[in-house]
Amino acid sequence: QVQLVESGGGSVQAGGSQKLSCTNSGRTGMNSLMGWFRQAPRKEREFVAGIGWSGRTYYADFVKGRFTISRDNTGKTVHLQMNSLKPEDAAVYYCAPTMDTKYETWGQGTQVTVSS
Repeated sequence: QVQLVESGGGSVQAGGSQKLSCTNSGRTGMNSLMGWFRQAPRKEREFVAGIGWSGRTYYADFVKGRFTISRDNTGKTVHLQMNSLKPEDAAVYYCAPTMDTKYETWGQGTQVTVSS
């Protein structure tokens, strides 16, 4: 069973950086395909970035060149390095074993606040 826990959120000034982590605390391995998503107040949850087991990465247009998704060597943690943060990046960030926003078993997420 995969149990995903997001961490690393916090407050940062516009232009700054933040690194999020998604750790599998369950007994089975992390899914080969992992995604990061975010949801801002009064907005729909949206896909941010994804990574396949081969390391192939996928990004939403609005984060290309600023965010980097990666997987550590243990395969138990997936990171999202966020650079050049903008106020519109403020949201609760979630990870999931999919790149589909219709996923239903979301975790607590981690809050990212960006001040201008």
